[in-house]
Amino acid sequence: MKQYIVDAFTDKNFSGNPAGVCILEKWISDDIMKNIARENNLSETAFAVKTSGNSYRLRWFTPAGEIDFCGHATLATAYVIRRFYDTENNIINFNTMSGNFNVIVNNDVYEMNFPIYSLNEIPITENMTKAIGVKPNSAYIDRDLMLVLNSESDVKNINVNQELLKQLDGLCVAVTAKGEKYDCVSRVFAPKMNIPEDAVTGSTHCMIVPYWAEKLGKNKITAYQASERTGVLYSEIENNRIKISGKAILYAVSEIFTEYSE
Repeated sequence: MKQYIVDAFTDKNFSGNPAGVCILEKWISDDIMKNIARENNLSETAFAVKTSGNSYRLRWFTPAGEIDFCGHATLATAYVIRRFYDTENNIINFNTMSGNFNVIVNNDVYEMNFPIYSLNEIPITENMTKAIGVKPNSAYIDRDLMLVLNSESDVKNINVNQELLKQLDGLCVAVTAKGEKYDCVSRVFAPKMNIPEDAVTGSTHCMIVPYWAEKLGKNKITAYQASERTGVLYSEIENNRIKISGKAILYAVSEIFTEYSE
């Protein structure tokens, strides 16, 4: 079974967020997909099966198991499909656990159309402050927890406690602030999925971007994720949906050898 490793939200290797991508002729067992994701030890490995025309069923797995949504692995999957499988299609449709959405290919930029997360404000707790080492200005919850900080330097310089982060609500924990060069800056942590810090997180920006779009009074937001690898996301709010665009680059192609891969 062929596997591709793609760096997403970047145009150069060793930056952005790497994802494993397997385009299957038919589904393999959930256990094997979980084991492949664990073996890869990337934040996500994506598996896709073509259903008809330019439509695919798409699933995402972390080293800890299957999740409902992943932006960067969606970008990586669209890149692989466009480059190696459906090379003439500029629109790729995905059916996922989080609903149906498409990716539009415009030269080397991939525009993804996602649902917006809710911004449900919740009280700031002592555990939030202890977990990130600084008191947030505000906190919001949906699938993920988002903590708004005073400044870009606060986001870049926090020292998190992974065990305390696990105790907070939300699948991922994002910290964000108004950016200096970009509209906003963020970091995202996911210890519940065995990911201490994610490199570039498309799904959590479905919460980060709407917040800053409202605060800054603009529907187009350029977001910078200040992880060690770094990444830039270009986004736009339109009709209660969010368009997130980025580039991708191939890092490696390999063969997975397992008796269950046929």
